[in-house]
Amino acid sequence: MKWETAKRPSLGSSELDPSTQSNYSNFRVVNTGLDLKIEFSEKKVLGFVNFELENLSSSDRIVLDTSYLEIFEVSVNKTPVSYELVARVEPLGSALVVPLKSNDSKKLHLQIKYSTTAKCTALQFIEASTGPYLFSQCQAIHARSLYPCFDTPAIKSTFDMKVSSPYPTLMSGRPQEKYADDKDVYCFSQPIPIPSYLVALASGDIDKLPIGPRSDVYSEKFNLKDCQWEFEKDMETFIQIAEDLIFNYEWLKFDALVLPPSFPYGGMENPNITFATPTLISKDRLQVKVMAHELAHSWLGNLVTNCSWEHFWLNEGWTVYLERRILGALSTKEALSKGMSQENATKYGEQVRNFAAIIGWSGLVDTVKTLKPEFTSLVWNLKDKIDPDDAFSRIPYEKGFNFLFFLEKTLGLEDFNDFIKYYFAKFKYQSLDSYQFIDTLHDFFSKRNKDKILDSINWEAWLFSEGLPPVTPQFDTTLADECYQLAESWFKFAKSGVKLPELESSDISHYEPNQHALFLDTLNNQLSTLENISTDFISNFIQTYPFYAEVTNGEIKASWNALVIDHGKLAPENPIVTKFADWLGTVGRMKFVRPGYILLKKVNKDYAIKIFKVHQAKYHPICRSMVQKDLDLV
Repeated sequence: MKWETAKRPSLGSSELDPSTQSNYSNFRVVNTGLDLKIEFSEKKVLGFVNFELENLSSSDRIVLDTSYLEIFEVSVNKTPVSYELVARVEPLGSALVVPLKSNDSKKLHLQIKYSTTAKCTALQFIEASTGPYLFSQCQAIHARSLYPCFDTPAIKSTFDMKVSSPYPTLMSGRPQEKYADDKDVYCFSQPIPIPSYLVALASGDIDKLPIGPRSDVYSEKFNLKDCQWEFEKDMETFIQIAEDLIFNYEWLKFDALVLPPSFPYGGMENPNITFATPTLISKDRLQVKVMAHELAHSWLGNLVTNCSWEHFWLNEGWTVYLERRILGALSTKEALSKGMSQENATKYGEQVRNFAAIIGWSGLVDTVKTLKPEFTSLVWNLKDKIDPDDAFSRIPYEKGFNFLFFLEKTLGLEDFNDFIKYYFAKFKYQSLDSYQFIDTLHDFFSKRNKDKILDSINWEAWLFSEGLPPVTPQFDTTLADECYQLAESWFKFAKSGVKLPELESSDISHYEPNQHALFLDTLNNQLSTLENISTDFISNFIQTYPFYAEVTNGEIKASWNALVIDHGKLAPENPIVTKFADWLGTVGRMKFVRPGYILLKKVNKDYAIKIFKVHQAKYHPICRSMVQKDLDLV
């Protein structure tokens, strides 16, 4: 299929972002300054935002995004001006309109004095185990509730940031020398242009320890040693492998902040200081793969960015692809250190990469079954005031990965490796859409005489079709086969009611965590095809593998509970259900919380709502809002 037949917008590219009310295309943001003060007692942040702008089209107004902000004063070129805060439009917020005079120069200095409010969705003030704590989460469109801005990934800016706080404070920039006369003021510089969603703020009982020559880990002091041990083995190796794949790391430091439990994501790739969930501190270094993902974002997302949330797969699909390349290379390196030959070590690294892809495919199959069809396409349509958070799922991650994996296999690994370097160098510091990405594929591979291969690809189906990808991947299943075989044995028992004699607890004693997850998820998907399951099945499964009832790894815990609670048709008063409900009150990661409440909703909707109301104050506003929608409370 010729690329020209796909749905390129009539406007051309980059495609305009429908998730902002700002007139961002009329301006270039030269620099952004934030001068903030954190008021823990009032649970708000107040201060100034200063924009250095260039008016590209002689626009007679500046329109910025805001959400639940209180605006006190606006000035243009140091002169106070009138402004209008337009009535709120859900979910986009309230546009802030600042008129410009005809004699204003093209270069503008805009200053806004403002404050956040109790309805701010980007911030969570909590009472952590060691005192007051604040952290932010601005992706996707929540930066506008932290400060007035062009809240779109299409616009990037350098930043100067200053924060006053009684507690140690971090932001998404390079720490600068503190003021000698004020120990409570923290300054940061971000000389690499970043979009608004990557602005990050955290303050509380925070300290740090080194985890590599270019990396520190921050956390509350009581947890710091455990965090250091978890990350120090792999962090620098991750960076070096990624540099070999792409090019040198430009941000100087790759640090991590392990947050309190209410953080809603596994990690957030804020430049210089990735925010991470405490569920990564599993004391076995088996969840550190999340840091490989967040590191990959340093190139994809942070340097090269989707121009709107409709093209989110350009961030996450690429990042999952690079994450798995990093993990595969790390496995090859470890195999070599154990004396394996180069050929066999390389083969093993590929098996590890493919195994991770198989787990991802399993999650993708499950997501497609449960998600609204319109959100299962690679490129979303958010033009009817659709909240990007509503579309968020595994789709851009796993369907995006499979698109790139398909391209790698179709075009050849060696050539695709060269394309990776070319693509990132071409779009460094820029934002782009899917059409520009595919144009770049054509530009690059036409020089390598692969036009016919590209013309044979059904771009329309890959970008816009709903459901699973148009091409089913062929993965190396070497490390997955025994998981499949064990799942098949239990599936036969579920259908027939006759337990096979070889189903014993020793089946899983040697499994790695990812093998547990694949076994459980595969069996869960198979059971979903049955109308009736043997009454003895679930009780036998629980008794055979008592390990699963006490597991602390969140990935395995979530998969096990999904299987036994749903297919066991357990009642709310069942101890397994009540124990799982209690656990949901100890985690804030949406990967676990949202499916957890959907599972409880299957048990009993009123019970799920009751449990949520007990725990909702602990959750981040983004998480709380999404669960409310899942439970039909809004």
